[in-house]
Amino acid sequence: MGNILTTEQKELVEMVRNFALKEVKPHVKELDEKGEFPLELLRQAFDMGLHCLEIPEEYGGSGLDYQTTAIIFEELAKVDAGYAISLVTTFVALRSVIAAGNEAQKKLFADIIIPGAFGGFCLTEPNSGSDAGSMRGTAVKDGDEYVINASKCFVTNGGVADVFVVFASTDKSKGVKGISAFIVERSRAGITVGKHEDKMGLRLSNTTDVTFTDVRVPADHLLGKEGTGFITAMNTLNVSRAFVGALAVGICQAAIDEAVKYAKERVQFKKPIGQFQAVQMILADMEIQTEAARQLVHHAMILMDDNKPVVKEGSITKTFCGDTVVRVTTDAVQIFGGYGVSKEYPVEKLMRDSKVFQIFEGTNQIQRLVIAKEMFK
Repeated sequence: MGNILTTEQKELVEMVRNFALKEVKPHVKELDEKGEFPLELLRQAFDMGLHCLEIPEEYGGSGLDYQTTAIIFEELAKVDAGYAISLVTTFVALRSVIAAGNEAQKKLFADIIIPGAFGGFCLTEPNSGSDAGSMRGTAVKDGDEYVINASKCFVTNGGVADVFVVFASTDKSKGVKGISAFIVERSRAGITVGKHEDKMGLRLSNTTDVTFTDVRVPADHLLGKEGTGFITAMNTLNVSRAFVGALAVGICQAAIDEAVKYAKERVQFKKPIGQFQAVQMILADMEIQTEAARQLVHHAMILMDDNKPVVKEGSITKTFCGDTVVRVTTDAVQIFGGYGVSKEYPVEKLMRDSKVFQIFEGTNQIQRLVIAKEMFK
C-alpha cells in the first residue's frame, strides 16, 4: 500500500534511500555501540540539502511541503532514526521561528542553518517535563537586551547546535502566560553544554543538558511578544508530534523488512518459520499497524500543508505511531526468538530505538489527555 507518490517525490525518495543505504547504514552498528554522533555523515546530508528541506525558498531553503519531507525522513529512519532526528530537530526549532518570528528573525535563523548547521529546541527542564509551564528559567529585560538564566535538559543537538530556540519566563506571576521564546546563538557568552547522554536508543543523536547563565540576547531576538512563548511551543509541538510519527513508521518498516527476511530463512520443523500461521499472524498484524500509522502521518501532513490546525490529529498520530513502533519492534524480536535479543542481529536495536517515541514530544499519556480535551470542545 503506502502513499501514492509523484514523480518528483519518487526521485527524492530514491536519492535519499541510496544515500542512506550506501553511506550511512554501513556505519550504524559501530556508531550505535559507541553512542557516537556521526558528524561527518551528517555533513554529507548537508551537502544534499537535507537540513534545508523545510526552510522556505524566500530564505534560501528548499521549501518542501510537509508530505514530501515526511516521506523523505521515513526513508532515513529506516536506516537509523537517531541520524534522522538530528536533522529533524533543526526543523522543530525552525517551526517556532516561522510561526512566531518576523522577517528579520526568519532570515537570521535560515542564514545560520543553510551553510551547514544544526538547530536546538530548549523547552524541557529537570523539573518541568510534561508540566512545561512550571519551568524555572527566566529572561529579564535589561535595557535593549534580555538576560537569560535557564537549565535545559534532554536537548537534542544540544552539543552541536549553532542556534537555539529557548523558552524562559519573563513574568513568573503569570504562569504559562508569562513564558516567552528567544532565538539564542550558540556563540553567545554564558552557554554551557553538559555531557552527552548515554541513551538506550537513538544513540546516533546528540542529547545533552544546556545551561544559560546570564546570557544576553538583543531584545529583537524575542519571538513574538512577551508571554506568547508557551503558545509558540505548543503550536510547534503540534506539528512536530505528527512528524515524529514518520520516523516511527520508518523504524516499523525496517522491523518488518528484517522480520520477513528472517522468516523466509529460518528453518524449524523442516520448513521456513514464515510458513507457520502463528508467525504469519504476527507479521500480518505488524503490517496492518504500520500501514495504519503511515496513513495517519500522511493525513496529518495533508492538513498541515493546508494550514489546518492539528492539535488533536497531531496527538492522535504521535500516540498511535509511538505505541505502534514499540509493538511492531517487540513482535520483530519475538519472530527472531533468542537471536532477537542478540546485538548480532538488527531488531534489538530497533526495539531500543522505539521506546522513546512513547515519551518525547509529550508522553503518550499526556497526548491522550489532549485528545480527550479536544473531543469535549
